[in-house]
Amino acid sequence: MRLSLAIHQVFLRADTNLCFPLMVAGFNCAKITHMNTAHMSAFTAEDVHAMRGKKILFANFPADGHFNPLTGLAMHLKKQGNDVRWYTSATYAKKLEALQIHHYPFQRALEIPNNKFDEVFPERAKIKSQTKKLIFDIIHAFILRSPEYYHDMTEIRRTFQFDLVICDVMYSAIPFISKKMKLPVISIGVAPLMESSKDLPPNGLGLTPVDGFFGRIKQSLLRFAADHVIFKKPNTVMKQVFAKYGMIHKGSNVFDVLVQKSDLVLQIGSPGFEYKRSDLGKNIRFAGAILPYRKPRTSEPWTHEKLARYQKVILATQGTVERDSKKLLVPVLEAFQNTEYLVVITTGGNDTAILRQQYQADNIIIEDFIPFDDIMPYANVYITNGGYGGVMLSIENEVPLVVAGMHEGKNEINARVGYFKLGVDLKTEYPTAAQLKKAVGTIRSNPMFYDNVRILGEELHTYNSYQIFDDSIQEMLAKRPAKKMQFAEVVMSDN
Repeated sequence: MRLSLAIHQVFLRADTNLCFPLMVAGFNCAKITHMNTAHMSAFTAEDVHAMRGKKILFANFPADGHFNPLTGLAMHLKKQGNDVRWYTSATYAKKLEALQIHHYPFQRALEIPNNKFDEVFPERAKIKSQTKKLIFDIIHAFILRSPEYYHDMTEIRRTFQFDLVICDVMYSAIPFISKKMKLPVISIGVAPLMESSKDLPPNGLGLTPVDGFFGRIKQSLLRFAADHVIFKKPNTVMKQVFAKYGMIHKGSNVFDVLVQKSDLVLQIGSPGFEYKRSDLGKNIRFAGAILPYRKPRTSEPWTHEKLARYQKVILATQGTVERDSKKLLVPVLEAFQNTEYLVVITTGGNDTAILRQQYQADNIIIEDFIPFDDIMPYANVYITNGGYGGVMLSIENEVPLVVAGMHEGKNEINARVGYFKLGVDLKTEYPTAAQLKKAVGTIRSNPMFYDNVRILGEELHTYNSYQIFDDSIQEMLAKRPAKKMQFAEVVMSDN
């Protein structure tokens, strides 16, 4: 048994929150600008010491995949002696209390608890078209919330004069922080790179790059259609919001603006999991595997006696957000019950008892939650709907993937899994048992997948995420110190 170490959806077929760029054999990523530990030696221990005691505010779009990856960074800064506080939804109050981080809840900003958009916006449930529903979400969940975030953060700064904002790259108040509050902002790329490129199809379609003259023409037309036809309405709304607050809109789409208005974007992952582009933004740096905070272990690692009886292990999950176990977990169980594989299922607390009752074969383990650090070293194949964090962990542990997910940005993640031959992308939200069985067989019979994910995992391990993070903060604070609050400049409009 091999023991390795451990929303944005933009189109109809588009598919966040917790994965990640890595080098694949045979692909030349040399032209992608990146920064690993070898490039981050400009700052001394004295510089880092001088950074301690800073006041830092974290913020995030209210979704798990946007909150969780930032917790490790927040705790890292907190342990250095910085005053770290967090502005976010009440959904994360208990988690922040457990981390002993001061929480500023939404005041003006609209609460969307646990991503339950249909409860907050009843009219959304009546929209049948996935594209129209996505347009609704971009406008109502992202763009229209940005002034609310801005006003809340302005009020926070009256009593907490934070020097820097750290947020996920989809936090829609980034332009307000940079241009209105005149504060440095570092955003964390919690999904594949969102910035448009002249070398690529538009972000969100889940399309892979094509070479040749006609391929480039097609990609250019698709980018134009995305910005000026499909998403004309969100871009118009964004322009109107910016104009109201005296900010210039240069025609970019909302996700390009969030990248471009960040002083730095620390992109989770490394270049080998990103498509080659000649126009990578100068403010983008790859930062390795930025993972959620993990408590120091106080108990023995998770284990199970069946691990000693099976030589082949399949690990499967569909995360915590997706509650329909029939999408992925049931087909996995149907495909591999009573086979030579030990099938380990983590449900995230959804339908655990029901699945245990229905699937009682000896080769099946079903749990609400298993620490992936404990189970990943045993896995031979990882089956997932494509959450960014899970894909990152799989690459870190050098485990090939079978991916099946199209929504919430997952088609972009999964397209990369297939493109870089880290596994098999089934390109569906509802895989069948037969498809899953064939995909696992394809991986198990071809060493190429194991070689590729090993090479990518090795590249990922060259990145010292916390060192890159520390040096980036020090550089940013030296280059762009926070300005004192100018209360008279704040627009306190209820509109």
